[in-house]
Amino acid sequence: MDGKRLNLHLVSDATGDTLNAVARAVTAQFEGADIHLHRWSLIRSRLQLHRVLEGIEAERGPVLSSLVDEALRAELAQACERLGLRLLHMLDPVFKLLADELGTPVRATPGRQYVLDADYFRRIDAMHYVLSHDDGQAMRGLAEADVILVGVSRSSKTPTSFYLANRGIKAANIPLVPSLAVPEVLDNPRCPVVGLFIDAAPLIEIRRHRLRLLGTVETAETAFQRDRENYIDEETVEAELLWARRLCAARGWPTVNVTRRSIEETAAAVLKMMESWHDRRAAAATTAPRAGA
Repeated sequence: MDGKRLNLHLVSDATGDTLNAVARAVTAQFEGADIHLHRWSLIRSRLQLHRVLEGIEAERGPVLSSLVDEALRAELAQACERLGLRLLHMLDPVFKLLADELGTPVRATPGRQYVLDADYFRRIDAMHYVLSHDDGQAMRGLAEADVILVGVSRSSKTPTSFYLANRGIKAANIPLVPSLAVPEVLDNPRCPVVGLFIDAAPLIEIRRHRLRLLGTVETAETAFQRDRENYIDEETVEAELLWARRLCAARGWPTVNVTRRSIEETAAAVLKMMESWHDRRAAAATTAPRAGA
C-alpha cells in the first residue's frame, strides 16, 4: 500500500452493528491499508445528522450508510455530492431484492430489528443461563441447555458461550480435568456436546498470562489450576489435551480447534454441529420402528 490515509464514515440510525461488521470484513482484505473508521450511530434526526456532516467535512472520506429515513438519506446524499464524496447505502440491494420477491414495500422504520420481542427476551434469558452455568456450575440445570461445551481450562469455552447467548442459545460449559471424574450428566446428555481444543503452545502461553494476572492469589477455578507447575508444563499439558481428545472421540462428541479461530468462527462451527446433531436425531426418529408395528 502507498500509505494513503482513508477516512471511512459509517452512518447508521441504529447501533451500527451491521455496518461495523461489513467494514471489518472488507477492510481486513486490504492488508497494510491506513483506513480510519468513523462510526456515527443512532442518527435519527436532522440535528444529529448535521453533526455527522460536520464530522464528515472535517475528515473527508467515503460514506457507508444504513439510514432508512428518506429525508435523512436525501440530505446525506446532497451533502456528499456537494463535498465530492462517494456514498453507498448498504441495505438498498437487499431491500430491493426482498421487495421484488415479496411484492411488498419496505417499512422504513429505524432500529426495527431491535424491538423488545420474544427473540430479544430469549437472548436475555440465554445470557442469564450462561452466567449461572459457567465452568461447570449448576449441573441440575443442564437439562435446559441447548448445547454443552467441554474442554480443558482456557480453551475459549466461556467467551464462546456468551457469544452463543447473544444468538439466543443456552450454552453451558464444563471443564475437562484429568484428575476429576467426568460429570455424570455427560453420560446421557439431552443436547449436543461439543469439545473445544487449542494447540499446546498457545494454551500454555494463555495459562501463563492467566497465572500472572492471578499473582500469588490461589484460585479455585479447577483442581488442576492449583498445581501451577503442571498447569503450564509442556509435557503435562500435551498429555491433558490428548486425554481430553480421546474422551471426546470415545463419546462421539465433535470437536473444534480454536487455535486460529475467532470467537465468531468458533461459534459458527458450534452452530453447524448443533444443526447436524438435531438432523441426525430427526432422521433417527423417522426411521425408528413404531411400537406394535
